[in-house]
Amino acid sequence: MSLDVSLHMVGFEPKGQIRNIPIRENGAISWMTREEWDVRFPDREPVMLAPDCMPEGIVYSGNITHNLVKMASAAGIYEPLWRPEENRYQHAWQLIAPLEEGLAKLKEWPDTYRVFNPENGWGSYEVFVEFVESYLAACKKYPEATIESSS
Repeated sequence: MSLDVSLHMVGFEPKGQIRNIPIRENGAISWMTREEWDVRFPDREPVMLAPDCMPEGIVYSGNITHNLVKMASAAGIYEPLWRPEENRYQHAWQLIAPLEEGLAKLKEWPDTYRVFNPENGWGSYEVFVEFVESYLAACKKYPEATIESSS
């Protein structure tokens, strides 16, 4: 199981390279362009979503394993990430402060949070920090975007 988050803006149209190749590794799904895929996996063909299959208005999409819930709770960012609606977070700007605070804790005391690394190896401190950094950057870039979350 995993957490899926996305930020939406009405009328948004992506410019430049389309990230339509999903890749799942280390407890998270990330997206690549064809060019990024070819550099990383030069001898393999990707499964690509057709651009017209990509949902309209998505400015950010992220995914992280539920195995990192304890780490998120310890850093004080479980509610903003996993339960935004229940905590009245509707727009990206509302997540900026809690995610900044949680990320600061994660980075200041990494060994405190590494104890929450899942025993099965699916997810890790490093993967979680990268996820939070990415989501936070998107919230700052698109502060008026609407939050969607499902777990």
